[in-house]
Amino acid sequence: MPPLEIQALTKSFAGRPALSGISLDLREREVLGLLGPNGAGKSTLVRAIMGRVRPDGGEVRIFGKPAAAGDSTARAEVGVVPQEIALYPLMNVRENLLVFGRYYGLRGEELGKAIANALLWSALADREKDQVKTLSGGMKRRLNMAAGVLHRPRILLLDEPTVGVDPQSRERIYEMIESLRKEGVSLIYTTHYMEEAERLCDRIAVVDHGKVIAQGTKDEIKRLHPEANASLEMVFLHLTGRELRE
Repeated sequence: MPPLEIQALTKSFAGRPALSGISLDLREREVLGLLGPNGAGKSTLVRAIMGRVRPDGGEVRIFGKPAAAGDSTARAEVGVVPQEIALYPLMNVRENLLVFGRYYGLRGEELGKAIANALLWSALADREKDQVKTLSGGMKRRLNMAAGVLHRPRILLLDEPTVGVDPQSRERIYEMIESLRKEGVSLIYTTHYMEEAERLCDRIAVVDHGKVIAQGTKDEIKRLHPEANASLEMVFLHLTGRELRE
């Protein structure tokens, strides 16, 4: 069974639809790119997967188990790295990982090993005593990712993890993502950078007005829309009438 199944998910706010029957699945060791213009419903979908939004209809299943809002058991397999930097700026790198590890219920030797692995994975071992406020934007992004995977989730939701970072840090983040995939993690990757989607994602789902309007590999999507001259960015513009980065 797929790690994550989303079936006919609906959600409205004050009578205005945010999700209009979205159905998706995330496969094992897959990076699924989630593309859509601002207001398309991507953030509501991610919050519904995390249990922070209660859908009006439909279902989220994690490794075959229904994951109702407030059900922490199934969602223990899920990690999230938000677009906003969610760190404590006056604490140092190690202290941040210690705090987030305890949030996830890690203690003692297990927590110590998780922190050591996270420091190596994010290439921040030599900065562990530095206050977060002194780090570069790219280092903060990497630490943000490290904090989100301390409990070794099998599913990870990444919301624009490369926003505002330099090219060197972006390459390092790509390496971190690839290492997660090799370890068996399945990822949903939200981005506004088409080149990232083409490089990293095994499949792509285009979301607009709360619906999935196209999904498949980049080549499958291009073949279905030959009028867009074989450009994924032009396919997106053709489907939504808007550019990915407005």
